Amino acid sequence: MKNLFVENILLLSALFIFACCTDDISEDNPLPAHTAEGKWLWSPVPNDRTYANTMYEFEDGNVYTSYPNCGSIDNLCTDADFNALNATDRIPGFDTYTFDDNTLIWDGTPLGVTFVCNGGIIQFENSSKLWRLNSDCN
Repeated sequence: MKNLFVENILLLSALFIFACCTDDISEDNPLPAHTAEGKWLWSPVPNDRTYANTMYEFEDGNVYTSYPNCGSIDNLCTDADFNALNATDRIPGFDTYTFDDNTLIWDGTPLGVTFVCNGGIIQFENSSKLWRLNSDCN
């Protein structure tokens, strides 16, 4: 009787362990897909979004550039300043881009990228960054 009890406990323990285990990467739980499409901020001060003074908008294979009316040492730009920009604020002309997997080809130049902060930051292989507008990533 004692052996049967021990065998049942071992069997239940094994079943419990397998029931609690999950695959980190599976078809049921895919990694998030990130995109370059959208509005991104660039800062002249590496690793500090606070000084962002340029917005790049990746839209339908084109990259548009806008500069808000702020960004001096005394007047830092805010997300509200960038959100106020529209298509009429873009500088003339545009670059082109494609994005595939982890390579952004910007105006013909391939750049290796990694997304961090749940897709809120594009980290380039040369350590420069772009911050997604309204991402709350610093």
